[in-house]
Amino acid sequence: QVQLVESGGGLVQPGGSLRLSCAASGIAFSIFTMAWYRQATGKQRELVAVISSMGSTNYPDYVKGRFTISRDNAKNTVYLQMNSLKPEDTGVYYCKSTLHGFEYWGQGTQVTVSS
Repeated sequence: QVQLVESGGGLVQPGGSLRLSCAASGIAFSIFTMAWYRQATGKQRELVAVISSMGSTNYPDYVKGRFTISRDNAKNTVYLQMNSLKPEDTGVYYCKSTLHGFEYWGQGTQVTVSS
């Protein structure tokens, strides 16, 4: 049974930092592409960061330079380091694993950026 479990969300002030984790089980983690998405209330889910099985990363412009995705294949875990957080970064953050058209999602973790 595949499970992706996110953690590390919470309330942070603007300009602050958070590190999210996503622990995977039930998959050959090292060969999967991993990604983080987020969804704000009333908005569509959007891509935040992606990391390939080889460690290549990609970010959309709205987080580039502030967010960093990384993976530890020994721990079957992908991370999202978020710095210089803004109120518009608020939302539920999900991790996703993808391989050859198969995809799995975690349940999400809430991130709230507010003073």
